Amino acid sequence: MTTLRNNEVPAGGRPVRAPSLWQSARKHWLLYLLLVPGIVQLLIFKVAPLFGLAIAFQNYSTFVGIWDSPWVGLEHFHRFFNDPYIYILVRNTVLLALITLLVGFPIPIVFALFLNEIRLRFIKKFVQIMSFFPYFISAAVMVSILYTVLSPQNGIVNQLLNWLGLESVFFMASPAWFRPLYATLHVWHTFGYFAIVYLASMTTIDPSMYEAAEIDGAGRWKKMFYVTLPSLAGIITVMFIVSIGNIFTVDLDKILLMYNPSIYETADVIQSYVYRQAFAPQGFPNYSFGAAVSLVQSVIALVLVLTANQAAKRYSSTKLF
Repeated sequence: MTTLRNNEVPAGGRPVRAPSLWQSARKHWLLYLLLVPGIVQLLIFKVAPLFGLAIAFQNYSTFVGIWDSPWVGLEHFHRFFNDPYIYILVRNTVLLALITLLVGFPIPIVFALFLNEIRLRFIKKFVQIMSFFPYFISAAVMVSILYTVLSPQNGIVNQLLNWLGLESVFFMASPAWFRPLYATLHVWHTFGYFAIVYLASMTTIDPSMYEAAEIDGAGRWKKMFYVTLPSLAGIITVMFIVSIGNIFTVDLDKILLMYNPSIYETADVIQSYVYRQAFAPQGFPNYSFGAAVSLVQSVIALVLVLTANQAAKRYSSTKLF
């Protein structure tokens, strides 16, 4: 049976036109009905809040609302860019994101490559489940576990240090230890989830490629590096672009749970600064200034995503747009 493409003319007949959107919706209305909850959720939680960005250009007051709050133009943006503290915030945010990217991005790939080589199905499934399990643990629980393990009184790490004749270290109050601890916690929390993405992509690899490699005398290591890894280039590119877009977006929940004034030097990032400005515990919260800072951060993230995608188009065969 021959399948005709859109607007292709069959032998001895008129051109076959693709059905319109309305015709397709009438014919497959149940499938389109499944889109409704997702579209409603997108409109309510993603599109509608965009109109609230107007407060970034106002002196917004909850007592008078958006419509009656006075407009101040770019005053909040000018204040943000002229604040000397912005350099510390940007430095901490970028360094924290880069450390997380450099450590957290390759680990799921390597883990998925080695996990794919396990032949015993039971062991493979068990390791996969155990690595994925931390993804379902809340940030509060994970930080509590970290506090317990690193406790200067009875934490297992400090007990080991004392056994070696060293003094206890208060890791959670040390600025120098915040970034390594955050990166470790992030990797532990997410590497199992991202590994599943790569494992799912491995199932689409043509088995004949492995057979051809075996005929050429390739062992398991060479098949991993010359067949499996190149076949993952597309998904790796996509995940890398997503990671680049998040370079100015760190996990605020973990930071708020981990940091305290003694480690603001390395732990205070743009999101935590916005949180303190928009929800100040003392005085009146400054929603407008927080919205302005968040808008700047979002624009920078958009530019980074577009730049990374253009680089992917230029240096690889994977094109997203």
